Amino acid sequence: MPLYEYRCQQCRRRFTVLLRSFSTEVAARCTACGSADVARLISTFAVLKSEESRLEQMSDPSWLGDVDENDPRSMARWMRRMGAELGEDLGPEFSEMVDRLEAGDDLGELGPAEERGAPGDGDFD
Repeated sequence: MPLYEYRCQQCRRRFTVLLRSFSTEVAARCTACGSADVARLISTFAVLKSEESRLEQMSDPSWLGDVDENDPRSMARWMRRMGAELGEDLGPEFSEMVDRLEAGDDLGELGPAEERGAPGDGDFD
């Protein structure tokens, strides 16, 4: 069953309609104001990929093309993209570290692993 997205021309709200068929003739009404003056929007969609194809895509050197290892913000963008691609929650420590990188903090300023209570033998760098 398809989902169609609309924007009300009266109140400008966006809403979604679940249809029980693929008919292009839909009498959609705004869920907020009830107006029939609505415009259908182009919706986004998702493509399912196997873990193997995601890992293969991430190994492509073009994934690192815009990463500047000396720029904390660039590293944070890359880390967020990798985390999203893996599709798993990497925990509050990961989120805190990426937030600090986005704020412009230097990786070396995050401190040794022992001070954070994590196993390891020193700084991130």
